[in-house]
Amino acid sequence: MTAVCHCTGCQRMSGSAFSTTAMIPVDGFEVIAGKPVVGGLKGPDIHHQHCPECHSWVFTTFGPERPFVNLRAVMLEDSSWFAPFIETCTAEKLPWAETGAVHSYEAFPPPEALAPLLAEFAALHPTH
Repeated sequence: MTAVCHCTGCQRMSGSAFSTTAMIPVDGFEVIAGKPVVGGLKGPDIHHQHCPECHSWVFTTFGPERPFVNLRAVMLEDSSWFAPFIETCTAEKLPWAETGAVHSYEAFPPPEALAPLLAEFAALHPTH
């Protein structure tokens, strides 16, 4: 599933109005070169992974309750396919920041909304 987050933490870490995310199942994600370093805003189950060379924010890992990795879509060689399906933390968004996301949430979607959102995204985008 694709998303953007408007929280002030993502604004600061991305240096932009929001961060971009492609949610990848943990089992389908592997770092094949280098060793990312944890940086940025931290929490007990949130680990923002950065490139050890340029310190760009590349992806975020979570605790076991969220079995996916949030990959910053702009880090892909080709992110032209990216369009946000959901946007989160719109209560903190900059007034001019518009994304065209299908679903908007003032905070994060409630846990019970995740499975239906993933199913809807998969039905609309079977190749992602």
